[in-house]
Amino acid sequence: MDKKVKVFTDSTADLSHQQLEALNISVLPLYVTMGDKSYRDGVDITTAQLYKMVDEFQTLPKTAAAPVEDFVTAFKPWVDRGYDVIFVGVSSKLSATVQNALIAADEFEPGRVHVVDSQNLSTGIGLLAVKAAELAMQGMGAQEIVERVNALVPKVRTSFVISTLKYLHMGGRCTSLQLIAGTVLKIKPQIIVKDGGMIVGEKFRGKDKKVLDLFYASHVGDGKNVDLERIFVTHSDYQEGAEYLAEKLKSELNPKEVCITSAGAVISSHCGPGTVGILYLEK
Repeated sequence: MDKKVKVFTDSTADLSHQQLEALNISVLPLYVTMGDKSYRDGVDITTAQLYKMVDEFQTLPKTAAAPVEDFVTAFKPWVDRGYDVIFVGVSSKLSATVQNALIAADEFEPGRVHVVDSQNLSTGIGLLAVKAAELAMQGMGAQEIVERVNALVPKVRTSFVISTLKYLHMGGRCTSLQLIAGTVLKIKPQIIVKDGGMIVGEKFRGKDKKVLDLFYASHVGDGKNVDLERIFVTHSDYQEGAEYLAEKLKSELNPKEVCITSAGAVISSHCGPGTVGILYLEK
């Protein structure tokens, strides 16, 4: 008989407390360091507090993966109780989180702790963690869940539109010249997750609704390839934009579920306020 399965993810999965609770998913926080103080994402610091600090200090925080010990401490009680553990983490190309989870897995008997590299971020990870948790609730064994979830990794479609270039600039992802040009032209770039990393897609211009419509057309298109089981709309301090896109998805595609979630402090520190994304699985 298969052992019971416990699913973990990290704080960059940006799932709501309600979703985590309903699906019995536990979260390992990444760390945000500002000056000489370190905070656990979503535990000691909120996105609103992060933005306040960035404005105050005019510098971005450093973000870091949870150390190996955090993983061992989190996994051990479940393994001791006879559960197999599955951890679904942020892309290994963007963080050492998955690497640290793999090192922690070696502390346990082989086959007890499984690590899935989502090759993604935000609710792109969340889509996979939710799927793993649903399969675990149906009584499926860890090995089969991992195979199913790994098969979905290349099908996750993640894209955001960024409102301000300031955070990309402060994080060294765009030059001063690009910042000035982009600000003058009011350019709002599209960020796409591809092969586990991030690339710049289209560069949108115009008023908010127009930009959201252009972004939707670029990322969702006619929606024929979208798995309508569940779509996430995730934002950082842009509830209005998230609601607009969620309504558009509902009226045009009629999916079973559209979930609006807020980005945590780690994701927000890289993209800035006014960011909104649509994340879905391809059929």
